[in-house]
Amino acid sequence: MSQTFRQLLRALPDFPETLPDFDPDTAPADPAELFRQWLDEALAAGVPQPNACSLATADVLGRPSSRMLILKDIDDEGWHFATSRESRKGQELTANPHAALNFFWQQQGRQVRVAGSVVELSREASASDWHARPGADGTDNPTWQLYAVRPREIEFWQARHDRRHTRHRYGLESFS
Repeated sequence: MSQTFRQLLRALPDFPETLPDFDPDTAPADPAELFRQWLDEALAAGVPQPNACSLATADVLGRPSSRMLILKDIDDEGWHFATSRESRKGQELTANPHAALNFFWQQQGRQVRVAGSVVELSREASASDWHARPGADGTDNPTWQLYAVRPREIEFWQARHDRRHTRHRYGLESFS
């Protein structure tokens, strides 16, 4: 009898044999600091493009869409990413300025979720980001926009082989 697709999916391995430890009681009060630590650990472990994340947006009717992009920075403005204002995500952010980012580092069994409102950053910051892109040719792109997610929640998730995964959540009180 042939294997069903469901059986095939169930048989796939979840995570590597060795996973890092994570004790939420030792986590820093600043979620950006913990993210930087986890990013450094992902880099040290050889995770390819640990700055890549899924961006989920929704249109004016609440219909979701998601795609992969690159985190540009984290600062007091929020978690930065960029796109054309004319792209689907740019249009959705204009209609519904809320989004979620999701970073997944399978090699470490780690995931970081960031959700909140989205703001447009300055024209100067957007132009600077456009010109700093690989392959930039010095021309301007007036539709290019640098955005920032201002978190209302951030969740760090560490897989465990016993399936008692560790979750550490920062809420609004962490961002004041």
